[in-house]
Amino acid sequence: MESMLSKDHVRTHIHASDWADAIRQAGNILVDAGSIQPAYIDSMIESVKNLGPYIVIMPQFALAHASPCEAVKKSDISLITLEKPVDFGSTNDPVFVILCLACTDSSSHLEHLSKIASLLMEEGRINEIIKAKDENEIVRLFQANYSC
Repeated sequence: MESMLSKDHVRTHIHASDWADAIRQAGNILVDAGSIQPAYIDSMIESVKNLGPYIVIMPQFALAHASPCEAVKKSDISLITLEKPVDFGSTNDPVFVILCLACTDSSSHLEHLSKIASLLMEEGRINEIIKAKDENEIVRLFQANYSC
């Protein structure tokens, strides 16, 4: 079964100085993959500055994203876990896990995102991701719980 998240799009135990740095680090994985341009990272950070910490959708977890734009070359996701959590100013702080989502349009990834959300909302799932020792363990969590 193919995972929705590839190993080369996962980083564990990352040091981030603040929430913006955490978003930047999650986004840079997609820049390195050729999926987005750096301008998309700036858009994600600006969205939080302008709209508040709406991306912290559940305790310990943020879904970093911005509106589809020309800086998104292909739809893709990355995930990082943090060595020490960061605060976004949300009631769901502190955040240990950031999933970065880049979409070329507003509808193509809705089913994919729905499956990710279902997985993450399972009891104890975020803690399993936080405690994962390495990228392989996180990918296995996604493979074991995702069916196409």
